[in-house]
Order: sequence, then C-alpha cells, then structure tokens
Amino acid sequence: MEDKIVNHNEHQMGSMPGMDHSKMTHSLDVKSNHSVHNNHQQSAHNKHAGHHVKDFQQKFWVSIIVTIPILLLSPMIQMFLHLNFLHFSGDTYIVLILATFLYVYGGSPFLKGFASEVRDKSIGMMTLIAIAISVAYFYSVAIVFGLSGNEFFWELATLIDIMLLGHWIEMKSVMGASDALKKLAELLPTEAHIIKNGDIVDINQNELKKGDLVLVKAGEKIPTDGIIKKGESTIDESMLTGESVPVSKKVNDKVIAGSVNGDGILEIEVTQTGEESYLNKVIELVKNAQNTKSKTQAIADKAAFYLTIIAITIGVGTFIYWLSVGKDLSFAIGRMATVLVIACPHALGLAIPLVVSISTTISAQNGLLIRNRTAFENARKITTIVFDKTGTLTQGKFGVSTVDVFDKNFSSPKLLEIASALEKNSEHPIAKAIIEYAKGLKVKNLEVKDFNILKGEGVEGKIGNNKVLLFSLNAVKQRKILLPDNLRLDQVSTLVFVLVNNKIAGVLNLQDQIRKESYDAIKKLKESGIKCWMLTGDNDKIAAKVASELKLDGYFAEVLPHQKLEKIAELQKQGEFVAMTGDGINDAPALAQANIGIAIGSGTDIAAETADIILVRSNPQDISSLILFGKKTYQKMIQNIFWATGYNVVAIPLAAGVLYKYGILLDPTIGAVFMSLSTVIVAINAKTLKL
Repeated sequence: MEDKIVNHNEHQMGSMPGMDHSKMTHSLDVKSNHSVHNNHQQSAHNKHAGHHVKDFQQKFWVSIIVTIPILLLSPMIQMFLHLNFLHFSGDTYIVLILATFLYVYGGSPFLKGFASEVRDKSIGMMTLIAIAISVAYFYSVAIVFGLSGNEFFWELATLIDIMLLGHWIEMKSVMGASDALKKLAELLPTEAHIIKNGDIVDINQNELKKGDLVLVKAGEKIPTDGIIKKGESTIDESMLTGESVPVSKKVNDKVIAGSVNGDGILEIEVTQTGEESYLNKVIELVKNAQNTKSKTQAIADKAAFYLTIIAITIGVGTFIYWLSVGKDLSFAIGRMATVLVIACPHALGLAIPLVVSISTTISAQNGLLIRNRTAFENARKITTIVFDKTGTLTQGKFGVSTVDVFDKNFSSPKLLEIASALEKNSEHPIAKAIIEYAKGLKVKNLEVKDFNILKGEGVEGKIGNNKVLLFSLNAVKQRKILLPDNLRLDQVSTLVFVLVNNKIAGVLNLQDQIRKESYDAIKKLKESGIKCWMLTGDNDKIAAKVASELKLDGYFAEVLPHQKLEKIAELQKQGEFVAMTGDGINDAPALAQANIGIAIGSGTDIAAETADIILVRSNPQDISSLILFGKKTYQKMIQNIFWATGYNVVAIPLAAGVLYKYGILLDPTIGAVFMSLSTVIVAINAKTLKL
C-alpha cells in the first residue's frame, strides 16, 4: 500500500479516526545494561571513595575542637584579640603538635584523594586541596625550626575545617538525593498474606513465588506484581507512576508491588518477583542513570581538570613573581596557597552529579524512567516530535462517538438502552464500549430473553415483545437490509446497527477516542516551538481527522511497521532533531533511529528496549512534562557550572594579589570560604529543581 505523507495545512481533512490494532508491548530487561553501567560506575573517579557523611561530620567537629587552642596560641590571633597573656614558653611546639594531628587527621581525606588522583592520572580538586594544606603545613614547620617568616598554622587549621565542612555539606546533599532510592525500596511491605489450602499464612515478602495467591486487605500495600483473581478496589499508584488519582482495578487487571490498596479486599496471583518486579526495575534504572556520565558531566570533568592545571600554574607563577619583586617567602607562599584553595573545582565536581541524582529520582517518582542521560539532557534540542497514534494520542480502545436515529419511535437514550442490554452478555471490545457509554447516560437496565451470538454478524435477543439485533455493516449488507438514505459511510467509524423487528432503528458510531490529555500536551509542545507529527498504520481519512482535531503539523498515514524508521530518517534529513514516541515492538526500529526514543508503557508493560526514556503511563502529557523537565535539568547543570567556576574570574586575580597596592588582599582562609560558598550555592540550586 502506498504510504501517505500529508501536511496538515495543505490537505482537506476527512472525518473521524478509526482504530489501529497493531500494538504490542514487551517488558523491559535491564540486566543487559548492568555491565555497561557498572563499568561507568567503576571508571568514574569518586573523590569521596571510602568515606561517609559521618566520617566528615566527625572529622569536622574534632578538627574544630583542635583548632580552638591553635587559634588561641597563634601570635597573630593573640595580637588581634589582645590575648598576649596566653603566651608561654614552648607554646609554639604545642601548636606544632596540634597542627600535625590536624594535618594528618583532618587532612587525611584530601591527602588520600590526592594519592588516588595521581594514581588514576585524574588530577582534580583533591590535588589542589592537598597541595594547599601541605604547603601551609611544611612551610610552618620550617618556620618553627628556624626559617624566617610567619607560620601558617592557624590558617592551616581553619582551611581544613572549612574544607571538611564543605565536603560534609556536599555529601549530605548527595545522600539526600540518593535516599529517594531507599524510599522506593521501602514501598514494599515486609510481609505478605499467602493463601494456602484455604488458610492464610503470613510470610516474608521475599519468599513469594510466581503462582502464589496473596490476600491484600483494605489499606495495605500490595506486596507483589500480579493479577487480580478476586475482588475489586481502587489502587493508589501515585508513588510509582505519578498518577494522582487512584485507579479502579477489577478481576484480571494487573497491579504493581508497592502501590496501596483502597477499600476493597483483593486476591492476587503473583506474576513477577525479585529482579523481575516493576519496582526493582525502576530502582535499577534510577541507579544506573545516576551512575552514568552524560556529555554535560564530561564537560564538567574536563573543566575541572583544566581549572586544576591553570590553578597550579598560576599558583606557582604567583609564588615566583612575589619572590622576584622582593616579598618574603611567607608572603609568596601565602599568595600561592590562596590561589590554590580558591581555584579548587570542588563545587564543579558536585555541580552535575547532584542535579543528575535529583532529576533522575524525581523523574522515576513521576513515572518517567531515564535510561540514557545524554538523550534526556538533549531534550532541549528537539525540534520535531513524532507520535505513534493508537494508544498514545488515542486511547487505543473503542468509544461511542455519535448515535444516529432513523426511526422516529426511538431516541438516542432508548437505542442505547436496547444496545447495552444485549451487549451485557458479550465480552467483545465493542460491547464494552457501548456498555461504558450507556452507564454514563444512566439508562434503564432492560431484561433480555433468548440471547444469541451470531458468529461474524453480531448478537440478537428479545426485549419485551420486540426482536432486537445488533449487526455490523457487512452483516446488514449480506442480509440485503435496506440502508437509510441519510446514512453516513465515512470509513472512519465502526458502525453498529440497531435493528428492531428487522428494521434499522439507529446506528451507533464507534471510534478510537482521542485522549483528552493529548490536546493539552500538543498545545504545550507547540508553544515551546516543537513541531508535532503523527505516525500511523491507519488509513488516510482516520489520520487526517486526528491531525485536524489535535492541530498537528503533519502526519504519516498507512505506514507499515518496517517503514516507520524511514519516516523518522526523512525528517532527520530535513535537519530536524527528532523525538519518537511508541509503545510496541514494531516501534523499536523507529525509536532507535530517532535522536531521542521515548517508549510509552502502561502499568508494568514497559515497552521497547531500544528507547532512551520510558514513560510508565500512556499519557501524552507526560511527554511534554518530560521534554520541559529535560530542559530545566540542563539549565540547572549550566547554572551550577557557572556558580562553580564563575567566581574564579574575580577571585583568582584577587588571591594572586593584583590589587595588593590598593590594600586588597585575600587571606587563604577567606579563599576557602569563597570556595565552600560556591559549593553551598551549587547544592541549594540543585535542590530547587522541580518537575
């Protein structure tokens, strides 16, 4: 069949859309990605390796206690605060002992980090800190043992204190973001009520096996992924999918472990446990995404490396300059130490990872699962997004659109009363659509006698004294029943004829309904300057109608599964940065071809291993939320890189002493405050990221 490429503005739109039945979904397998992500994790340099929040907390408070006597016994502090009475013979050696302890104990994380960076050939912030405190310590020791000049012990102590405080704050921020993973894991209850031979036995949730039957009481957390075998209830899945409204569930519906049961009592058959469960897949995806470096992180790492090299170069140059112009060794070393400290790319190391951690966790809590960090951050580049139609823009199921009455003895509600009464005995999707629509109108419940299914034609039965038939168009034609003159045959609706005593009383028009959320999603995307296209295997008239309703920029109609990739490639050749959304196996090649592949799942059916991003809910609004959140995340990263490095433009020259003749000179401790302040700003800025 020749495919159709239609621009919305150049085509005369047809009538209502029909339905595409080509959808299939398959579960996500994250195991294949474990080795890749683990390699990333192992290769990524971790400046805090072997340390915990409590380590830095303890070292900080102990160092503060040791710093107090160092300050009180420092000649410069005594002079400033008029504490000369504290001076006594031998106090310099006491300060030396305390400073040595502080250098070894408080400075150990930085000295170990320096050794690690040298070993890994990854010079960075720990190198700068280690050099700065080592220069201050060994120079001060030399002063104690006879070198002329002023010792730096009090500057050394306060510098180590501030560095420990900065790292403590940083680790608390990172751990705060990582704690969200623990919260996800805590969604699972520890126990489950298993039904065995009619008895209810409480067992550990970890002992559940596929096929077990579990009882879930009202208000309890659901302990397993499974299928409802008995009972009805509303399920709160907000903590897993972001769906704010509890979802109604009945027999044969799927449920997710960690969601909360409403007022009903359910019996659930276990279908997935352990690593196979939805919640564990989410946790693994979040972990892997947080540990995977994006291109933005690579830029930050490179910037940190070059900043370190520049700082060491400027520091050594500053030292040589001040000695060459006649300043004493103490002054020259002080300027060099200040440059090294203030240029430390400490905040730069936090700038990206913290945003990554926070954004990935927020996304997962709202049903947006990120597998490829770079693709997520590249959302800002999207110029065109291509939607699969059925199940994405549309509901993927039948719904009654209109009711046409051809017999003046009947009304629309009366026809629906008759049709829904007959269809209550059928399991066909069309029957369910008619019953659902009739429920909304609160029609009467009529009694049906002599119900019979006519294979390939429809159903029949008696209501009162009338023989009633529900027939398809083909059945009506085959029986050569006269069609009404004003009947609309537009090829976009599935028609159900209501015949009363072999005469057509009316026709129900059923179509795949456009999701209400689609209108708002398309509007937001277009307002952001993103072109919206649709890709479908449905006929041209159906596609045209959906495109017209949603005001799309264009569509591809009558496209076979293997042609979807070609259509994405066509747009890319036109210079478009394309995001593709789909929910089935036949969408996988197109998802892989797109610059960003977005798989849309439903509940536990997470589709398309080739996708970069997975949306748990089949809600097109999540697509616009995802793209806008990707832009916000990238903006936060850029802001953090600015806050982490921008101050160096002013601070490094001041630290080097360019304004010394004007009386402006930064102390090493003030330099450490500048550096730590940038770290705090970066952490706070990352924390303000919201979906």
